[in-house]
Amino acid sequence: MSVHTEFKKVTTNALQEMKRRGEKISMLTAYDFTMAKLVDEAGIDVVLVGDSASNVMAGFETTLPITLEHMIYHASSVVRGIDRALVVVDMPFGSYQGNSKEALSNAIRIMKESGGHAVKLEGGGEIIDSIERILRAGIPVMGHLGLTPQSIYKFGTYSVRAKEEAEASQLLVDAVALEKAGCFALVLEKIPSALATQVAKAVDIPVIGIGAGGGVDGQVLVLHDMLGMNHTFNPRFLRRYANLHKEITGAVQRYVQDVKDCDFPSAEESY
Repeated sequence: MSVHTEFKKVTTNALQEMKRRGEKISMLTAYDFTMAKLVDEAGIDVVLVGDSASNVMAGFETTLPITLEHMIYHASSVVRGIDRALVVVDMPFGSYQGNSKEALSNAIRIMKESGGHAVKLEGGGEIIDSIERILRAGIPVMGHLGLTPQSIYKFGTYSVRAKEEAEASQLLVDAVALEKAGCFALVLEKIPSALATQVAKAVDIPVIGIGAGGGVDGQVLVLHDMLGMNHTFNPRFLRRYANLHKEITGAVQRYVQDVKDCDFPSAEESY
């Protein structure tokens, strides 16, 4: 059964209402004005200004190098393109793990300077002080458990998390703790489907998955992956909805050829 409600503006409350009604939540990343405007007009519910900008926009191997200033730049570009979607901004590595006062001042900077609607932090019990302090200031927080790319050097791999019972139990404990602290939603990345479904049933807040199966309350993908702009990244959870790598390469090749052949510009394209 397809359930779809048209919200004039998607808010944190709207997402909770969608979970209660059983309507799935759609979420994609965006990092610039043009793409944000396109996904918003297409009807996306949530736009994540992901620290994946570190990989996708800046070409770094991990998400670790991206700075607070970079994230604010990307987020403010995105916000200017959005009319309807909820805009969630990743707090980058190092901006909240140290101490909760620093975490709060960085979250405030993101909200004030970008105009974003919420922040997202990776981790569970170990960062709960930062989450609670940010929430007390009135800033909505989305949690993120499972594969947490900012901890790549701790785990040493991007493989599926929480396959062992101890880690799965801890993830469930962390999810409940994040809800209790006041997070409005939770991302689960690359964990077994059965565990993700269990988490979605255990908490009342929306649970959005990426590589976490279909038993959660919504899905998120990186826009450039889903559009097939990046053809070298092939995780099992990725469905490509376009092949823009082929389309864009072909368009640029035709342009190059037309310029070389003096076919562009034509008389009609000249003043």
